[in-house]
Amino acid sequence: MKHIPITADPHAAAQACSEDDGTVAKLDLPLTRRSMLRGSGVLMGTLAAGSALALLAPSRVWALELKTLSSAEGDALMKMGRVLYPHQKLPDAVYALLSKSLDDAAGADPKTAELLKGGISALNKAVAGGDFAKADDAQKLAAVKSLEGTPFFNAVRGKCITALYDNDMAFATFGYPGSSWEKGGYITHGFQDLKWLPAPPKEASPAPWIS
Repeated sequence: MKHIPITADPHAAAQACSEDDGTVAKLDLPLTRRSMLRGSGVLMGTLAAGSALALLAPSRVWALELKTLSSAEGDALMKMGRVLYPHQKLPDAVYALLSKSLDDAAGADPKTAELLKGGISALNKAVAGGDFAKADDAQKLAAVKSLEGTPFFNAVRGKCITALYDNDMAFATFGYPGSSWEKGGYITHGFQDLKWLPAPPKEASPAPWIS
């Protein structure tokens, strides 16, 4: 079985979503065997069949390596991210980018690692059974709320903004075709690509301005 090591590289995202016709290109995610993932922890999952992301990825099975955090800690951060920013459309593979981003920060700074590990421990203590990732939705929400305003809470919430939304997998899920300014703007590259909205009537647009 092969796995996809997903990354949070915004440059890769820009390349994957820069087709001239406004479409999202097939994701160029390298494949690796599970035996090559030798970090402290590994997050794994499967993309839903028929989803936008599954159609673009070379495999439905994905894996992400953590260098400092354990698999259980990475899973807890994934679940916390979904509590903070819930999106039914976003698969766990996208929320795993949050864990990866925080894992990178933990590897670069021992104080950050201590902060994250302590916060995850507090989340586990706040739910029945002592396992935040396996708690029901109500317990997860209550546990996250109990830490609102703490340095741990703020650190995770701050990483959510870029980790969850500035990547090609989120772009593909939400239907965002990528940057168009360098190709003349959205008027000819994606301006009318929102298939889930009805086409506006002609009278809704103002008359063209001519100098």
